[in-house]
Amino acid sequence: MTSKSNGKIKFEFTAKIWLHGGQGGWHFVSLPPELSKEIRDNLKSEEEGWGRLKVTVQIGISEWRTSIWFDTKLNTYLLPLKADIRKKEKLELEQCIKVMVWI
Repeated sequence: MTSKSNGKIKFEFTAKIWLHGGQGGWHFVSLPPELSKEIRDNLKSEEEGWGRLKVTVQIGISEWRTSIWFDTKLNTYLLPLKADIRKKEKLELEQCIKVMVWI
């Protein structure tokens, strides 16, 4: 789902948490491919190095500023989930979560 608010575009999706690099690695959610295509088609000019886009994210009651990165191998944007957010929101590996992203 996409909408505009305060000059930013809001995207909502549900995704499963996955782990890169084994134990101690980074936790991510992948944006849905069709949503990533929409974002890239319209906002690629806003990307910084390595396909990075600055975003504001909300999961549960937690809201923070971070970046998403476009992964050319997976053909989608990746959202890293910091340990403090995972702990605060009680997020677990393989859990499906609702995510809101403003770009």
